[in-house]
Amino acid sequence: MAKDDDYTRELESLQAALVRFQIAALKSGEKSLVIFEGRDAAGKDGAIKRITEHLSVRNTRAIALPKPTERERSQWYFQRYVRHLPGAGEFVLFNRSWYNRGGVEPVMGFCTPDEHEAFLRDAPGFEAMLVGSGLKVIKLWLDISREEQASRLKARRSDPLKALKVSPLDGVAQEKWDAYTDARDQMLRRTHTREAPWIIVRTDHKKKARLNTMRYLLKELAPKSIAKGVDKPDPKVVFEFETEALTDGRLDR
Repeated sequence: MAKDDDYTRELESLQAALVRFQIAALKSGEKSLVIFEGRDAAGKDGAIKRITEHLSVRNTRAIALPKPTERERSQWYFQRYVRHLPGAGEFVLFNRSWYNRGGVEPVMGFCTPDEHEAFLRDAPGFEAMLVGSGLKVIKLWLDISREEQASRLKARRSDPLKALKVSPLDGVAQEKWDAYTDARDQMLRRTHTREAPWIIVRTDHKKKARLNTMRYLLKELAPKSIAKGVDKPDPKVVFEFETEALTDGRLDR
């Protein structure tokens, strides 16, 4: 069987398992939040699309907030995200999240050093409260190599069907690569906690990344009766963050 056929077959199997997971969550009232973070072109949109494709529109929300308004900038930083958190039986996926302040904002000068420091200090406590309230929180960092990012950004600019994906920030993603690396490293070190650990997904191979992300979510969120039928994610593709990953080659620099 061709590799594309293998991919399609497993994708459909995992999507069916996600549907069963959601049926169970609606009965139990479980509420789940998945945060997708990563560099530009790391595959957040594509992964979220495949995960949500067959789920209930009423009980599934993919949140991608625009830049804050002046009023929102005057609020408590986490405030505009709180109203999008899931209720009973809901499954919410953030396509970028409050971690904008851990990466994009300090690199681009959209926040002050003091605001950045306050975020790194406060985020673990905020997330501990969410988990303590009964919310399941999964934080995914989608990692991509510099070369693969350059290739995807170039393809994005030349494909009319991807015109809506083109962002002004794309132009500096490569230029500020090292600054983004430093911000990522600091963010991962300081906001990786027992209550809300960071999970790394290596995304240079899009299809492998998608399938392994879905496997991981099902293993973490679905009832055992559903999760036991799902293969374990490949540890070379998906793994829990540890400080050694910053220097041993598992995270691209």
